[in-house]
Amino acid sequence: MKSILVLYFSRGGHTAKISRCIAERLQQLGHECDSMDLAAAEAENIDWQKYDAVVLGACVLYGTYDKSVFAFCSKHQQVLTEKGLSFFSVNVVARKPEKRIPENNKYLQKFIALSDWKPKDVKIIAGKVDYPSWGWLDSFMIRLIMKMTGGPTDPKTVIDYTDWEDVKHYAEYLSDLAS
Repeated sequence: MKSILVLYFSRGGHTAKISRCIAERLQQLGHECDSMDLAAAEAENIDWQKYDAVVLGACVLYGTYDKSVFAFCSKHQQVLTEKGLSFFSVNVVARKPEKRIPENNKYLQKFIALSDWKPKDVKIIAGKVDYPSWGWLDSFMIRLIMKMTGGPTDPKTVIDYTDWEDVKHYAEYLSDLAS
């Protein structure tokens, strides 16, 4: 079995939860697997030699990824190209099935266009709306976006659109890719 690193950028914790689910399933399948936030990974200076493969995930906020995701991909482009199994994008627009298709998801397409790393494999995972846990500005802005896209706008709304069985299947797919 392989040693796999699941890296992620998470703003509110949902992408971290998805990453842990992926890592746990990979471990159940017999792989050695670590899950690590990008900031921690940068602070700890990853021992890339320890890993056979890398998976990177990031959430979308206000239509794009955090600049640290692009900086990380630029800085580590060579190792990501060599060891990168897949990139997964977590976004609420993927609550609509047609937006889970890479060619139909403008956020994923934006990542591919702007990132120095060009992943060989991609996955789109629907995220979570959690207005009560977000600050006033984030909640307001995302409610405006939801109004334009036909999503929930009630400020008390908490909806997890993530298909957790699909996340586990994705981990199984990653296991096959790594082998």
